Amino acid sequence: MLRLLSLLQGRREWSGRELADRLGVTERTLRRDIRRLRELDYPVVGSTGTAGGYRLASGQALPPLLLDDDEAVAIALALSTAAPGIAEVGARALAKLTQVLPARLRPQLTRLADTVAAVPHRRATGTDPEVLATLAAACRDTEIVTFDYRGRSGPPGRRRVEPHHLVTLGGNWYLVAYDPERADWRTFRLDRVESPAGTRHRFTPRALPAPDAATYLARSFAGARYRYSARVDVALPADSVRSRVYLSIPGQVSELGPDRCGVSMSADSLDLVVQYVATVVSLGATTRLDADPEVADRLRALATDLTAHT
Repeated sequence: MLRLLSLLQGRREWSGRELADRLGVTERTLRRDIRRLRELDYPVVGSTGTAGGYRLASGQALPPLLLDDDEAVAIALALSTAAPGIAEVGARALAKLTQVLPARLRPQLTRLADTVAAVPHRRATGTDPEVLATLAAACRDTEIVTFDYRGRSGPPGRRRVEPHHLVTLGGNWYLVAYDPERADWRTFRLDRVESPAGTRHRFTPRALPAPDAATYLARSFAGARYRYSARVDVALPADSVRSRVYLSIPGQVSELGPDRCGVSMSADSLDLVVQYVATVVSLGATTRLDADPEVADRLRALATDLTAHT
């Protein structure tokens, strides 16, 4: 029964045959154990038919979780390094988890809490845990979701999208989703999302135009055009530039030949674009710059100031 409960907690739904095979019992024994769990107030829901099966439904109270030692330590580590916006909630959850763990694990979790820390990203924004949870559930359940969204410019607007995945990058959370109204994929920064809600309408997941959601997000950023832009042609192979620039460039590095590449960058921050251009130029190779006037003016002023003090 404990193994059965662990399986039900680990996946959204199981067929009776799958559960019986996993447990090495007959389906009759499985039905008996399901009945016992229900008698213990575990909300196990069953459905009939070819697509029928069993799942652990949401109840009025959280049922006891069955975690092995490695799972408990992994959860504690994740809670100890929670991202900004949910760090306080993570600390409360970690305290509760520690209280109910076996005595042999408590010293290990206490050491983790006391000795593990994460350096927050400088540009990280807070994320409402309720927004995160609502959108995560919609992604899991392939449920169309609506929300108000504040873009980089213009007034907030109501969106109705097919959520695909949540991705964290640079200290921020993003939703990758398909927008039927615009007939295209879109990314939404979660700190700009307000009042998300499920619609109870399901959708058939579409094929993402990338190997995975993280790759799609990185590509969309690389190809985006923001307020300030610059391009630096460098007399170095693209792989050499990627390996020698340690931070994530807000753009893309493209091959121009065996010993040449182009580094394009774009951002809403003039400071950020100038800093990355200076980083690429500092690699010591021959470069050619094509930049917006504001970027070029700032770089000329920087060069003048450096020359005057050397």
